[in-house]
Amino acid sequence: MFKFGLLGRDISYSFSQHYFSEKFKSLGLENYIYQNFDIDHIDLFTEVVSSTDGLSGMNVTIPYKEVVLPYLDEVDEEAQKIGAVNTIKILKDGKLKGYNTDVYGFEESLSPLLKSHHKKGLILGTGGASKAVKYVLEKNNMDVLFVSRTPQTKSEISYEEVSKLILSEYHLIVNCTPLGTHPAIDKHPNIPYEFLNKKHLLYDLIYNPAQTIFLQKGLENKTQTINGLKMLELQAEKSWEIWNR
Repeated sequence: MFKFGLLGRDISYSFSQHYFSEKFKSLGLENYIYQNFDIDHIDLFTEVVSSTDGLSGMNVTIPYKEVVLPYLDEVDEEAQKIGAVNTIKILKDGKLKGYNTDVYGFEESLSPLLKSHHKKGLILGTGGASKAVKYVLEKNNMDVLFVSRTPQTKSEISYEEVSKLILSEYHLIVNCTPLGTHPAIDKHPNIPYEFLNKKHLLYDLIYNPAQTIFLQKGLENKTQTINGLKMLELQAEKSWEIWNR
């Protein structure tokens, strides 16, 4: 039996379990199982690994993409630079190696939508996924500014500081917060949406619901929008590729 799974907290809504279960079924892989490893604290990670027979690989989601790093034996160079891991491969010798496939998923889904005026990116939230987003935007020569509830560095501002001037310069806005995720679909990042226009591209990493209030408010102001489903599918396929190398 080959086992794979998703490591996270409160992940009953998970995209990954359904996606991979359907994938295994379509490929006729009867001895493959994908399950959720829903743990309250990262300290329980080692117990999950040691007690799960046949474990071959894992995906990692909120809130463990960063704090899982010290528990790994190896980390891919790109994931090391980013400082976050969302894919783990169990090597033949039993060692754990971390990768970041969010980078691939985000870049491949974003690239077709970028226009010449997208020179600056505003990233809402500072969690693990935001690090992959920052990496991709800087790789594409964009200036990056984070928006945080508690700004701690010069590259971060508060939500109250997101002004008309800021939005006139930053035409790509990426929501990396969980605000608006099912079931709390009435929530959204608090930015002045009235200053958005058709030059803006709003990218929400959330995929459930397909259209969050964040994206709805963008559409009301004629922005281009995309949710996180394509990114998830692409990063999942990249994970599968890594597990089968």
